[in-house]
Amino acid sequence: MNNILIVESENDKYFIEAFLEYLKLSVNIDAPICAINDYECLGGIDALKSKLNQLTGRIKKDNIKKVGIIIDADDKGIDERIQFINTHLKEICSDVNVTQMNKIEHSHEQDVDFVCCITHVAGYGELETLLKIIKSEDSPYADCLDAWRKCLIASGKEDISDKEFDKFWVSNYLKFDTCISSKHRGKKSKYCANELINHSNDCDEIKNTLNTNSETITKKDIWNFEHEALTDLKNFLLLLS
Repeated sequence: MNNILIVESENDKYFIEAFLEYLKLSVNIDAPICAINDYECLGGIDALKSKLNQLTGRIKKDNIKKVGIIIDADDKGIDERIQFINTHLKEICSDVNVTQMNKIEHSHEQDVDFVCCITHVAGYGELETLLKIIKSEDSPYADCLDAWRKCLIASGKEDISDKEFDKFWVSNYLKFDTCISSKHRGKKSKYCANELINHSNDCDEIKNTLNTNSETITKKDIWNFEHEALTDLKNFLLLLS
């Protein structure tokens, strides 16, 4: 028996893989809807329709019995996102009706179970919103962005969106508040981004360090995987595993 998890981005894939490893669960995560980074994803979650259409040809071939779908609430909220998923599901399985998160719905047409989860904090937001909540290390570099944001407004500059700000916060947390590469574990003072800038003469090393890779998110010790904000996601993964 196989199961498939559909996610939006590579960041989602890497983080969920780390969480699955922490939970000691096994779920097959399909190629993300957005094959490139979040900022450049042209199709956004509208690409879900195409992904589901592709999946229909694999359900019987690959003996898929459970399909999980996880997308961000963003500013739409949980209910609207569930309806969005349900609308697209009905195009490939007219007999399925997803009404809530973490509830398995069976399609007799395709002989497959569907279950969805919406990434959120208090009903809205996305992965980066969640990551801000569950960070486990001190974050002075990232937290000081609040003052920077207030400075923008005071200077008459256009404020950035919460979505952009959360991504910027997580990027700074990864680049400056925590080490960049697991191979440098135990050498934090030398390899954290701010120290690297001050002491390295290797321009390529600095460039590679500051170019945050999605895989950085898999560093399990910088996230609190026991945080209550992960309850919905944990229950969802348990249903799929």
